[in-house]
Amino acid sequence: MANRQFPDRGSPAVSVPPDWPTGETEALAEQERLRPQVVTEGPAPDRTPGVLVAGVDVAYDDEKDVVAAAAVLLDYATLEVVEETTAVGPVAFPYLPGLLAFRELPAVTEALRGLTVRPEVVVCDGYGLAHPRRFGLASHLGVLTGLRTIGVAKTPFVFEHREPGPRRGDWSPLLDRGETVGRAVRTREGVKPVFVSVGHRIGLTEAAEITLALAPHYRLPETTRRADSLCRRALAAETAADVQ
Repeated sequence: MANRQFPDRGSPAVSVPPDWPTGETEALAEQERLRPQVVTEGPAPDRTPGVLVAGVDVAYDDEKDVVAAAAVLLDYATLEVVEETTAVGPVAFPYLPGLLAFRELPAVTEALRGLTVRPEVVVCDGYGLAHPRRFGLASHLGVLTGLRTIGVAKTPFVFEHREPGPRRGDWSPLLDRGETVGRAVRTREGVKPVFVSVGHRIGLTEAAEITLALAPHYRLPETTRRADSLCRRALAAETAADVQ
């Protein structure tokens, strides 16, 4: 895939790396190569002022083949926004189930590079080990960057779970043919759960703990809510600039 540069309109331009997979066979081989590097245990950060966590998310303009990524840095103790960055660029890969990370990672990593402080944990709107090949976006991002990562998804993808209890903090295992690949976690009483999985360098219990800490009032973590809003605004600004 040829590199495409986007003009600077408030977000860094993103170009697809020259060695980035362009088809299914290459992408599957890359997942197979990187998957053994995933570390599936590690501590959660302390909830003290000054400890920073990040959320990342993307939004697409399918007509223009453009993706906007956002990275939002929050104080883990207060959940106040400390820093925000965005990156806009070409969609890096065709839509293929199980290979979505290859569409998003060039823009996501560019947005993360814009942060001036390294986060203790990055929360991805998607999956980590809860993936058919145990290598979703959160795991892929963690291996590429060395950051601790978790995945918090809105749906269980293709996996099974029983409904967790109704109270905040209740959970049930997310299962793939009997193997635990994540947790369905209730972040609000009476509201449907989110689906938490390990990304890299953190354990599943710790990933669930972080998710609950980041979601005191809403179903989704504040990291995801803030990043979702920011990437949509960045995409809208890009579209508006094209019209002018």
